[in-house]
Amino acid sequence: MNTVVLLHPQNTNVQTTLEHACPEEPSWDEDFADVYHELIHSPASDTLLNLEHNYFVSVSELISERDMELKKLQERQATEMDKVMQELGKTMTDQDVNAVASQHFDAQQVLENKWANELKQVTHIQKQEYQEWVIKLHQDMQNPNNSTINEEIKMQPSQLTEESEPGARLYEEQRQLEESFTIHLGAQLKTMHNLRLVRADVLDFCKHRRHGSRGTKLRRLQTALSLYSSSLCGLVLLVDNRVNSYSGIKRDFATVSKECTDFHFPRLEEQLEVVQQVVLYARSQTSKHKDQPEVPRNGSSCEDKNQNVEKNSSNILPGEFYISRHSNLSEVHIVFHLCVDDNVRSGNITAREPAIMGLRNILKVCCTHDVTTITIPLLLVHDMSEEMTIPWCLRRAELVFKCVKGFMMEMASWDGGISRTVQFLVPQSISEEMFYQLSNMLPQIFRVSSTLTLTSKR
Repeated sequence: MNTVVLLHPQNTNVQTTLEHACPEEPSWDEDFADVYHELIHSPASDTLLNLEHNYFVSVSELISERDMELKKLQERQATEMDKVMQELGKTMTDQDVNAVASQHFDAQQVLENKWANELKQVTHIQKQEYQEWVIKLHQDMQNPNNSTINEEIKMQPSQLTEESEPGARLYEEQRQLEESFTIHLGAQLKTMHNLRLVRADVLDFCKHRRHGSRGTKLRRLQTALSLYSSSLCGLVLLVDNRVNSYSGIKRDFATVSKECTDFHFPRLEEQLEVVQQVVLYARSQTSKHKDQPEVPRNGSSCEDKNQNVEKNSSNILPGEFYISRHSNLSEVHIVFHLCVDDNVRSGNITAREPAIMGLRNILKVCCTHDVTTITIPLLLVHDMSEEMTIPWCLRRAELVFKCVKGFMMEMASWDGGISRTVQFLVPQSISEEMFYQLSNMLPQIFRVSSTLTLTSKR
């Protein structure tokens, strides 16, 4: 029983009890989390993963049907538009072409909405069925009179077989390009950390595969085992200043998150709606104090920032980030959506760049919320472009390496010194030569521990 008290300002030894707070009752989400955590660490883990995989395959097949139907519609519309364009200036006018284009757009919107509603309904049913089934399975396993359930679970074969699908072997070979290091950071009390340099697409850490390849089952099991633990996995996703899932990497990430039902957390769209409301509230609070003088930072004035906010109060600023939670991604529980602008593509950013300071704040959140593995885009971009020459990559990598090293040394004061894994991610399109140059740079900056061999002469 919690008690709310009031301290008298004249005498802090005197307390007045205002009310007794009612004891908090466990919520459904908390009960389900406890049950799931217990089952996933029991012989029933294979059973849970099998069911999740079956649901995933079902949704994947539905998405394939949707994509096929949309493709047929687009091909049919393209043929129709070609015929209209051939008649332009003869029997058709510009107004006729615009009318046909408008009809095509409306038809696509109707079809997309139809499939979106169907997918939403299917995932809602799957989530409800899954949670009810998990609760019932836990009850059956707790029943001493029902001993057969444990034997049935032990005999059930795994459906996450190590089969190869087309492209799976190539994916694994590409993903194998990585280097691992062990370092010790700290002044007096040193803490051991694991560092990795990985060449991969950022969404490779999120995608599930319908057929297993080497390590697929192990990764999926490890992600499930640590879902409700003090060893969470995070990923930094670089996004623009709009909180939505309509364009660019945000749309691709949303597509991946929809391929598998999330049985533990709200859908991504629902989480983004909450973020939007929080941003609007924060901006409204900021606008109340905008007349107060503030110290400019990062080379831009507060007046410029306020003008940007006034244009669209639902947008976030470079260096700010929002968080989404997931149980349906391959190797990630938490995604940090870090806002960056075009300035990250220039070659003259400093340690005070908003994106760099955003990384520092993200690492601080990792320390306070049990995220022990974090994946960071080393070059602060997800794709390579022409201006990203070898000198550009080397300067950017050196800057991020040094800044992250400093942030990691700060971690000791934030969390008392906990061993962590930091993965530095470079785009899949980067050359092997460039990858190994970056790999050689990392131990020089972090001073990787090496074995010292002592010999004695007799």
